[in-house]
Amino acid sequence: MTRVRASSFRIVTTATMLALALSVVVLGTACQDTEEESQAPTDDHGAKVPTAVDEGVPGVYDTRIVFGQSAAFSGPAQALGQGMRLGIQAAFHEQNQKGGVHGRMLELTTLDDQYEPHLAYANTLNLINRERVFALIGEVGTPTSRSASPLANAEDVPFIAPFTGAGFLRDSALGNVVNLRASYHQEAEAMVARLTEDLGITRVAVMYQNDSYGQSGLDGVVEALGKRGLEPVAFWYYQRNSDAVKAAVFNIVAANPEAVIMIGAYAPVAKAIAVAREDIDPIFMAVSFVGSNALAQELGPDGAGVYVTQVVPLPDDTSVPVVAAYRTALKAFDADAVPGFVSLEGYLAGRLAIVGLEKCGRDISRDCFLDVLRNSGTIDLNGLTLQYGPGDNQGSDAVFMTVIGDDGNYHLVDDLAEAR
Repeated sequence: MTRVRASSFRIVTTATMLALALSVVVLGTACQDTEEESQAPTDDHGAKVPTAVDEGVPGVYDTRIVFGQSAAFSGPAQALGQGMRLGIQAAFHEQNQKGGVHGRMLELTTLDDQYEPHLAYANTLNLINRERVFALIGEVGTPTSRSASPLANAEDVPFIAPFTGAGFLRDSALGNVVNLRASYHQEAEAMVARLTEDLGITRVAVMYQNDSYGQSGLDGVVEALGKRGLEPVAFWYYQRNSDAVKAAVFNIVAANPEAVIMIGAYAPVAKAIAVAREDIDPIFMAVSFVGSNALAQELGPDGAGVYVTQVVPLPDDTSVPVVAAYRTALKAFDADAVPGFVSLEGYLAGRLAIVGLEKCGRDISRDCFLDVLRNSGTIDLNGLTLQYGPGDNQGSDAVFMTVIGDDGNYHLVDDLAEAR
């Protein structure tokens, strides 16, 4: 497996982020202390259900195991959090219908961080210390993971299948992290390879989100271009959780690129494409975190010809056994749910967690769970192979190039020259 590194560009940061994060934690804790009794969960008959235990393995009860997720369930990136949650819930529901894992039902406790690092920090403290979850799963985003993962690491809480390809989570020293998907550097390499080899394109610009997610993607593009003796003809940023993309588009349009790689979320990326097309007509590409189905919906008929790299198979390709299983599980959990790339990744995350629980047996522990996932070698999820090993906490290196067709659906692309 190839691991890539790139030099960093300076990005704008908010100097007050740490202070805001701390204030949220302090205020949130104070409020929770006064409201603990009124917010205590109850079962279907109104009886109180314990949310924590003082001894034993956190999150593990006689009849259930509780996982936690902090993600965006509101705001401009909500489709990403909702999709990951839906997929995890579908996997857990599928297993619970079979009697759970060694007689324990699987539960997911979720908290909304609105794709903001300070809220992810506060939520993670809550999930670990108050909810006392067994493990964290499906964190959405690089800046939120950068805020949350150190807390999990400090407490040796498993941090499973975050929805991000950020390089810092691939550090083998992070013994509590288990990644599912390919990295942003691998996605960037796939994009640049196809642009240069299939079409001979050399003039590539980058629009990126002004945070660690955008930085990671930008570094990947810069490295991929550098391997070919190239560099971006322009790169510019926009602010996270906003659609203020006009300044970025203005600077990119001025460079007249042949292709624009976009490291962002679906709403600002869709707006940037629409604005840029008023003046230029390059190839537009986005990485998987964009939220593919939400992007296609935002673009509507104008989405045809936009490329997106994916890290999971097409969610409608039932010839892939794990996709067929996903669609069956999704329908059983929510008959009205629309299959998509993000919820498929969430389903795979849930299935990965189940593997660890099953192999550890009834006497589950966090150490066993992590050891099984990180040191089992090959893990087979209905034909989808994940490979872990010493120094490698990332299961899949697969990157698929897709394009939005005239029908509004995504299609696999082997050669860009043939697709145009």
